[in-house]
Amino acid sequence: MDKLRTAVVGAGHFGRYHCDKYAKSALSTFAGVVDADSGTRERVAGKYGVPGFADHRELIGKVDAVSVVVPTTLHHDVARDLIAAGIHVLIEKPIAETVEQGAALVALAAERGVVLQVGHLQRFLLERLGVAGLVGRPLFIESVRIHPFKPRALDVSVVLDLMIHDIDLVLALANSEVETLHAIGAPIVTDEEDIANVRLGFASGCVANITASRVSQTTERRMRVFGRETYVSIDLQNRKLVSMRRGEGEAPAPGLPPIARTETEYGDGDDLAAEIDSFLGACLGRHKPLVDGKAGLQALDVARRIETATRAHRERILSAF
Repeated sequence: MDKLRTAVVGAGHFGRYHCDKYAKSALSTFAGVVDADSGTRERVAGKYGVPGFADHRELIGKVDAVSVVVPTTLHHDVARDLIAAGIHVLIEKPIAETVEQGAALVALAAERGVVLQVGHLQRFLLERLGVAGLVGRPLFIESVRIHPFKPRALDVSVVLDLMIHDIDLVLALANSEVETLHAIGAPIVTDEEDIANVRLGFASGCVANITASRVSQTTERRMRVFGRETYVSIDLQNRKLVSMRRGEGEAPAPGLPPIARTETEYGDGDDLAAEIDSFLGACLGRHKPLVDGKAGLQALDVARRIETATRAHRERILSAF
């Protein structure tokens, strides 16, 4: 088998991008769209000339692999039904609403022998840029993701809205167990934390500092990674990567070791197409998924622990007034 029958559950804004990638992938025969809204379902299904379904369970027996792009509250129930039927699942982040639900999906996928991949899309950017290879074992990671307020995803905290991207990236780069977690946050314009900061300590000795805000006046998305011999800075907003390696090149000043500095401007790429082709390749047994269910579960677990810590901090602050 060199092609899989594919479908998308949830044909909203981002789900339509998934439809487009499946329709164009050489590893896919796009076979269906599921959406509860009849107008959306008919419009998207008609565009690709595939059947439209109102219920995800109608896909059973008709497809081999599916993207689940529905609200987080529905992730567990939809993915559970498909995985139980032996269908491979790419589920948008976070893996589920609760850690318990995520763990149940991971266990079920292992039992049924199917691929469960989680849509932490920016992992594919780090893979494309080769950041892990540039740094080696990281000693310190700093990540900042801030932008002005937008009336979206207001039913969750900034931790699940924005920070979870960087939680996954940090966990992948550190590749070690989290030993300590210290977090603070505050609700500014919603009832949930709109700004948060966490400091993670890993068993390897690596330390990471992550900041996320959805109430800033400017937009900034950057990550800095320090290794023993190398420093890498990624400007995700302006698509620039700076790498500095000690012991190579010329000394920048008397008394300093030689340091080689390279600056690269990288293009947009198509990380969603890379994610979906990687998912399908994993389903075909060609390799393991880059972001499997266990990785998605770990990111969710850390995110929920951060939320618990920020809320406890909020209560301590409020009780002082």
